[in-house]
Amino acid sequence: MNLQAHVDLSTVPLGAAIDPKVYGHFLESAFFGNIEGGVYDEGSPRSYPDGPLQGCRVDVLEACAELGVPVLRWPGGNFTSAYWWQDGVGPKEARPRRLELAWGSEESNRFGTPEFLAWCEAVKAEPYLAHSCRSVDDAVRWVEYTNYAGRTDLADQRRRDGRDAPWAVRLWGLGNEVYGDWQMGHRDVGRYVADAREHARFMRAVDPNLQFVAVGHPREDWTEAVVAGLGESVEYLSLHLYGASEHLVRPTAAEFEAVVGQAVHFERTIVEYSRQIEAIADRCGIELPPSIAMDEWNIRHLEPESWPDPQPGPDGGTAERQIRTESQAPPRRVNRHSPRTLADALFYAGVFHAVHRAARLPVPVAMTNTVNLVNANGLINVRPDGIVRTASYWVWDLYHNHFGTRLTANTVIAPARYMSARLSDEDRGPGGDLLTAMTGVSYLDVSSSLDDAGRLTVALINRSPAERVDIRLSLDGRHELPAVGELRELGTATGDLFAVNTIGDDDRVVLSQPRDVRMDDGVLTVPPHSVTLLTLGIR
Repeated sequence: MNLQAHVDLSTVPLGAAIDPKVYGHFLESAFFGNIEGGVYDEGSPRSYPDGPLQGCRVDVLEACAELGVPVLRWPGGNFTSAYWWQDGVGPKEARPRRLELAWGSEESNRFGTPEFLAWCEAVKAEPYLAHSCRSVDDAVRWVEYTNYAGRTDLADQRRRDGRDAPWAVRLWGLGNEVYGDWQMGHRDVGRYVADAREHARFMRAVDPNLQFVAVGHPREDWTEAVVAGLGESVEYLSLHLYGASEHLVRPTAAEFEAVVGQAVHFERTIVEYSRQIEAIADRCGIELPPSIAMDEWNIRHLEPESWPDPQPGPDGGTAERQIRTESQAPPRRVNRHSPRTLADALFYAGVFHAVHRAARLPVPVAMTNTVNLVNANGLINVRPDGIVRTASYWVWDLYHNHFGTRLTANTVIAPARYMSARLSDEDRGPGGDLLTAMTGVSYLDVSSSLDDAGRLTVALINRSPAERVDIRLSLDGRHELPAVGELRELGTATGDLFAVNTIGDDDRVVLSQPRDVRMDDGVLTVPPHSVTLLTLGIR
């Protein structure tokens, strides 16, 4: 017998709207093929031969433009902390090749500010530039290069780089994870607040329209100082969250449930962080506190360090390796080439539902940027002979392109499992083991909204690895539904809980084409391990 649930949907929009930037993205230079070998592949027959996009892959750009990229963060990430933007402007042949310390590689600088901004313009993405917050003068000159309309040397350099009009970059990051000793420019919170305030002040002297993302952290002492010192100077506080999957070692139904259930921990972290910011702002008399920018997030695929180092495979995943499993160590190393799975897809959908619900909080999540857009566990995996849209690509397609923006309330009665739920990749015990906490995880997670045409869009995640769910639907407490709805599904084409798309087999986890579904009896049955989008005409 199928699981049973009831969902009552309100047709009245709530005051909160979904900001398109919550479906944003991230690229990091010198990071496992994000740029070189990904977005940028000079000499490839698949790349533009000349013009402002010279060296950029045509197929990658077209796939991103088709998806829609509302906002894109660059150049990092950890790469940001040591980056000098002037290395990446001017003639490519004259740009210096630098030792890059964040990831231990060399940076060619052939993809720099002019290339990034041209690429953003081509895919209609709002650029989000992250600065190290280690030099006020360097930051000011970067804004001058991108946004100043006068005849200074740097504004003229922008013109020599092919752009006459200012780029008018609005979003700027003030440092990256400076609370951590892995960052160049690591400092205590008092010094960071003073530095960030000075950077914001003088960057706005060049362009008063700038908006800033300050370095946030759920740690209360950090948040207290940043909100008190920067709450009236910045528009966002960052939040970085990473889940963990051990399916490379244990591809089981229990691991599937551990992966998809981590969205619950993300939601709790978001709500607690939002309330923390709100309370501090209230004590400090800040009427409009900064919103949350979850500008790094993903789920990491962990494997034993005793395994051979992962390398990119020609099919868009990890190259074949000889793995001895009889005496493997605990899975702790991140496989940067492991493609996104069906389980990951349901996790991402759950996080989006959490972000939707957070839109109603006094301090909402107003932007997210998943790590990464291209390669390195991204939405699109790129190889010399082609690209593949991974499972996560279709999750973003579902929510960004087919889900409404005006939230509505819903009431869900559904079965749940009380389980020892995994927290995140950042929450570990003394021995390095992933921490868990007993919590209830609903098998059915629902988010609903109205689209621009006034239709009700309902996203339904079935987290059960094996059971269908019969959902009795009602509108505003009444069991009167339109006779026909429109249905899209993700995850129904395979029974493999950790299925992936490859260059040779690219449709195992995709968003289906829309089809009509009869709603006469008011019951919709959703398949296991799936996301279903139901669209109803209610006017």
